[in-house]
Amino acid sequence: MQGKKKVQITALAGDYIGPEIMAAGLKVLEVVGENGRFDYELHEVPFGGAAIDQTGEPLPQETLSACQQSDAVLLAAIGGPKWDHAVKRPEAGLLEIRKKLNLFANIRPTVIEEAMQQYSPLKNGKPVNFVIVRELTSGIYFGTPRQLDENYALDTMRYTKEEVQRITRSAFELARKRKKHVTLVDKANVLATSKFWRRIVAEIALTYPDVAYDACYVDAASMKIISAPQQFDVILTENLFGDILSDEAAEITGSLGTIPSMSLGSSGPALYEPIHGSAPDIAGKGIADPISMIRSVAMMLANSFDRADLAAQITTAINAVISKQIVTPDLGGNASTTEVTDAIITTIKESRNSK
Repeated sequence: MQGKKKVQITALAGDYIGPEIMAAGLKVLEVVGENGRFDYELHEVPFGGAAIDQTGEPLPQETLSACQQSDAVLLAAIGGPKWDHAVKRPEAGLLEIRKKLNLFANIRPTVIEEAMQQYSPLKNGKPVNFVIVRELTSGIYFGTPRQLDENYALDTMRYTKEEVQRITRSAFELARKRKKHVTLVDKANVLATSKFWRRIVAEIALTYPDVAYDACYVDAASMKIISAPQQFDVILTENLFGDILSDEAAEITGSLGTIPSMSLGSSGPALYEPIHGSAPDIAGKGIADPISMIRSVAMMLANSFDRADLAAQITTAINAVISKQIVTPDLGGNASTTEVTDAIITTIKESRNSK
């Protein structure tokens, strides 16, 4: 990209293990981009609890502006007990940034690669490679009215036709690049919103004749993710179901500490982040698994910057390091965050030098 304008990347390190794993991800990004291979400018700004400590707000205007002006955003992890009683919790900043950047689609890959099979609780030996496309900015997490009283509570699940249409098209477009199969996960036998989704998705499916389409109730889908995950390609679902199912799907890979995710809208920067939280119990111990953050960097390179070549270098190195069992305690190893990161970097350099 020499001679061209540098791409702009904003890094939100966040809280507890967030800065530790962000440092690992940025270290790997620097290595794959060195010598003009990938020219970028990095902006590191506060977000979440760290921003609350500095400014009183989880998403300061300076941070939002940096994100809006970027080509991609990297987020590590936010939240934790330090801010449990804050007027605005760190998680409010996460919901707000999704709204402000119009990040309506969350894409979480679930892949059990050969290097990870030894860690997976599933022993069926069949290839597993699917993604969950979760609606991210509507549904029960955002619906009003919302009320909590002494004797009752109320949450509202609400969707508009436009919201369902745009996430559905994202899922079908993604399926066209994969195995051309979309499964809608809902609860259409009970919920009006699910009936609504099923009608709209079926209409859009007709405009994608090259993509197979079916639907599955969420309880059945949760069982099939465990018993027969290889039958899925693209799972399309609403916010609440997607939140739960994507964590379940991540667990069958062997560790939450290895899974990245991408959130995107119709325009503007996509946001890349590990699927796990800030892990206050291990913060500062140097044992946080950096792989999910490093995979998030690879996902960013492939999807926001069309650098599948650099992403492949990172992914290949990660698998090689895992195969050598240079892993952190979440995968049963005794390596530190730094040791895993350095091993990945060494593998990338050795592979580059051997060509």
